[in-house]
Amino acid sequence: MRAHPVRRTVLTCVATVTVTVLALSLKPHHVTSGALPSAVPPASSGGAGADGPSSGTRTVTGATVQTRYGPVQVELTFSGSRITAARAVRSPGGDRRSLQINASAVPVLVQETLDVQSAHVDTVSGATYTSEGYIGSLQSALDQAHA
Repeated sequence: MRAHPVRRTVLTCVATVTVTVLALSLKPHHVTSGALPSAVPPASSGGAGADGPSSGTRTVTGATVQTRYGPVQVELTFSGSRITAARAVRSPGGDRRSLQINASAVPVLVQETLDVQSAHVDTVSGATYTSEGYIGSLQSALDQAHA
C-alpha cells in the first residue's frame, strides 16, 4: 500500500518538472522594447530625394540587424511621408527551413508595414527572430526618413 503514494509523488514531481521546462522554453510572442537584436549600421542607405524629406519619392534602407539565424535589412520607399513600398533586402536564408519560414513571414511583415505605416507591426508566429530583426531595421529606416 505504501507504493501507491510514492508512485503518485514521483509522477507529480515529473509532471511539475516537465511543465516548468516547457514554460521556460517558450519564446515571447510580441516584441518588447529592449528585446531587439543588436543593430549594425547599414553599409549604404538611400537618403532623402532632392525634394527634401517630406515630399517626392525617396528610398531609405534601414540598418542591418543581426539575428540568431542571420541578418535582416529593410528598404522603404516613400511618396511624401507615406510608405508606398517595403521590402526585406536581406533575410535569413542559410538553410532550407529559414528560406521556407521567411518566404511566408516576410510578405506578411511587408503588408502590415504598408497597412500601419509604422514599425508597430506584430511578430509573425514561427518567425520570431526574423520579425524582430525586420522591426528593428524598419524602425531604423523610419528614423532615417524622419531625420
